[in-house]
Amino acid sequence: MFRNYLTIAWRNLIRNKVYSAINIGGLAVGMAVAMLIGLWVYDELSYNKYHQNYDRIAQLSQFVTFDGKKSYYDVLPIPLAVELRSKYTDFKAISLSKPGSAILSAGDNQFTKTGRYVEPDFLDMMSMKLIDGTTQGLADVNSILLSKSVADALFGTANPLNKLVKINDKASVRVTGVYEDFPKNSTFNDALFLAPWSLFLATNEWARNSADKWDDNSFQLFVQLTEGTSVEKVSAKIKDIRMKRENPPPYKPEFFLHPMAKWHLYADFREGVNTGGLIQFVWLFGLVGSFVLLLACINFMNLSTARSQKRAKEVGIRKVVGSVRTQLIVQFLSESLLVVGLSFCLALLLVQVSLPSFSEVADKQLALPWFSPGLWLLGFAFCLLTGLIAASYPALYLSSFQPIRVLKGIWSGAGRWTTVPRKVLVVFQYAVSVSLIIGTLIVLRQIQFAKDRPAGYSRASLIEIPMSTPALYGHYDPLQADLLGTGAVVQMSESHGSITVDYGGTTNLQWAGKAPDEFPLLMGNHITHDFGKTVGWQVVTGRDFSKAFTTDSSAVVLNESAWKLIGGGAQSKNPIGVVVTSNGKPYHVIGIVSDFIKNTPFAPVSPSFFILDYKAVDVVNLKLAAHLPTAKALDQVAAVFRKYNPEAPFEYTFVDDEYAKKFENEERIATLAGFFAILAIFISCLGLFGLASFMAEARTKEIGVRKVLGASVLNLWGLLSKDFVVLVVIAFVIATPIAWYFLNNWLQQYQYRTEISWWIFAVSGAGALIITLLTVSFQSIKAALMNPVKSLRSE
Repeated sequence: MFRNYLTIAWRNLIRNKVYSAINIGGLAVGMAVAMLIGLWVYDELSYNKYHQNYDRIAQLSQFVTFDGKKSYYDVLPIPLAVELRSKYTDFKAISLSKPGSAILSAGDNQFTKTGRYVEPDFLDMMSMKLIDGTTQGLADVNSILLSKSVADALFGTANPLNKLVKINDKASVRVTGVYEDFPKNSTFNDALFLAPWSLFLATNEWARNSADKWDDNSFQLFVQLTEGTSVEKVSAKIKDIRMKRENPPPYKPEFFLHPMAKWHLYADFREGVNTGGLIQFVWLFGLVGSFVLLLACINFMNLSTARSQKRAKEVGIRKVVGSVRTQLIVQFLSESLLVVGLSFCLALLLVQVSLPSFSEVADKQLALPWFSPGLWLLGFAFCLLTGLIAASYPALYLSSFQPIRVLKGIWSGAGRWTTVPRKVLVVFQYAVSVSLIIGTLIVLRQIQFAKDRPAGYSRASLIEIPMSTPALYGHYDPLQADLLGTGAVVQMSESHGSITVDYGGTTNLQWAGKAPDEFPLLMGNHITHDFGKTVGWQVVTGRDFSKAFTTDSSAVVLNESAWKLIGGGAQSKNPIGVVVTSNGKPYHVIGIVSDFIKNTPFAPVSPSFFILDYKAVDVVNLKLAAHLPTAKALDQVAAVFRKYNPEAPFEYTFVDDEYAKKFENEERIATLAGFFAILAIFISCLGLFGLASFMAEARTKEIGVRKVLGASVLNLWGLLSKDFVVLVVIAFVIATPIAWYFLNNWLQQYQYRTEISWWIFAVSGAGALIITLLTVSFQSIKAALMNPVKSLRSE
């Protein structure tokens, strides 16, 4: 009997090819979207679960107060680790850490890789999976652990253990272990090598000098709690460690533990409160995936119920020849389950084909868990649930008809109220689709708004080269002369860190008129002469640093935000000559430059000052000649650097590329949102196309009569399209306030943000309306052009 049901179901699918294609294709697309988003959400929620001690690992963080506002930092002083080890029993393991990149050399192979300097406890704490070697490998100051990928790159198929590797041409270390690369969804996925903390101190004088400085917040600190302790209780214990010591700082640090479970999804803090973070996008895309899948299910149910009305006579005949209601119910269920099953198989194919592209856009490594029972259980449950819901109308409602009334044509199934549920579902579909369109436009507008913001310097042809090895230090003048002599470089300077990042500030800056109880944070920048010319900053008042003035060694340049802060309390409103003091040394202001963006372009520029310091620099900044092809210019620059630094590979970054990375997160959101919005519209249009086709078919006789009475094609097109237009307008009215509310809240996280303009809603509504008209017009015009003689004869 069941085989007979499947045979009938298959014949119905073949007989109604268009409806079958719409049903199966639309549902498959919805399922595929839900699967892709499900894989993305699962990857986000499983972040860092690679580490076995996931529930008991935390990072020490702190809140500090500047101008009465609490700010969050995940860097701390070295002495805090000593304090925790000596006075607290709540920690099973503690490790200081400093991330960064280094040039690793072995024989003729040289690579710049990111990694970490860590203490020995780090290995067991993070449950490192060693492929070869020992967990005690970091006990020796002259040792290193390599990830499998780096070991293969440096040594190929040879056994790397006990081989020598040179780090930044400063130290030779012995490979004492090889570990499995951390997965993409781990905070430490970029830790491609692990070197001893003691080696970091030995090769960096500034770090050694910071070993007993409580106010040098430059290092990360990870801990593993003992069994039976809680993050909240330990955070309360350590909160005021610094403030209880002698000479507590004015920025009032409050230490606390940030558990590993919250590093990735709950990383945003405002005024000392965790405000979430990426978790909002997990909820958002999870909701979008559910809605897209629901849209596909609505199509399926709408078309199933619409088509089932044409099967009323079939039901009547089956009842007359002896079919009982249970048999009819099972038949309709089997047909529905067959469609859903085919859709599920097609969805799996679509996901497998689209996963590489989706993973690239989402910046993840996603794969379908083909051998996971969970996938098949969820798939089976979904198919069963969707099939039961979609078949409920024809199975329960039509099977209840009295055959005599149906065969006589006395059937109430075509009443006006029977279409109300379908219209409600169509309105819901388009309300979701319009909301997604509005959301995508506003995200794109916010990105463009920040991109259009003046950066305050010229990024064109500007490159940065890290001074990774000692060979580049102490050669400023000859290096500059050689680079300018190539003709490929028009300006050169050096700085501490990239121009696209702020690298530390101070609250110790003093000036006349400063309130004694105020300690604002100003970002300090150490640069060389010609930095302003190289980056093209804009001098608003005064002058730039110049070698013609020997007094510039005690001069300072402020940005506009810094002068607004200082100028309010300075005795003179003319900034030139105003004296500010840093760490006891007086500096006189020689110029004010326009604010330029170093951190996020979505927030105000931090108050900053610039001083000359040739010893603290670690990046070479070059302005390439515009008249030369970039590749040729870089070849000439590389030749100069090989002269001074033959042991290191020539590596550079374009400032334009680094600046563009500041928009990656928002652009990824916009791309995914746009992708899902297009699919939502596509699925909704499939449903409208099917319903329009059904309505045109159901009203064939009416259309024929109207044409005989003189109705034009335009009249008939308007008649068949107006119902759908009304539904889209209602959906737009519903979607607009909902979209505005949620998107306005989303924009509040940005201090520098766009406004929500009325035209975004107008464009979204007009776009949805045009798409609707294009979708339904094909069937409407086709029906309107039909020969009335043929339609009336067939009726």
